[in-house]
Amino acid sequence: MENSELQALTENISLEHFGLRFIHKAIFNPRLRTTGGRYLLKSHNIEINKRYLEELGYDEMIGIIKHELCHYHLHTRGKGYRHRDADFRALLKKVGAPRFCGQLPENEAKKRSGKVVVYQCAGCGILFKRRRSINTARYVCGKCRGELRKVKEMSAQ
Repeated sequence: MENSELQALTENISLEHFGLRFIHKAIFNPRLRTTGGRYLLKSHNIEINKRYLEELGYDEMIGIIKHELCHYHLHTRGKGYRHRDADFRALLKKVGAPRFCGQLPENEAKKRSGKVVVYQCAGCGILFKRRRSINTARYVCGKCRGELRKVKEMSAQ
């Protein structure tokens, strides 16, 4: 699929599901890594991550386009276009758009792998599990303000 096809598809979805025209640009952005798409507030353009089409399929991309069009149509009309706004959530539900896009298989594998570091408070004995190491000289227990000690480091499953 090329940018011109994406543009035509976005315009069709906008007319069909929103009853409004999309008069700006929709393009594929190869630099997007962690998100399926984004709506640009200044230019009103929509950028889509092509890897979502390639790895998760056409239906997932349609959902991403609908989601970004919700941002677009609400923002251009001066209504609540942010994820937390009631206008945005209501429009998502009305057009059947997902609130979040699915995760790419590559990112899902990264999330599961890695290490877990376990710290224990010297005062109350509570355990803290963290994905990143922390500076025990700088941080204390949030419950009793006791000293933290590294207990073990293990791989996440």
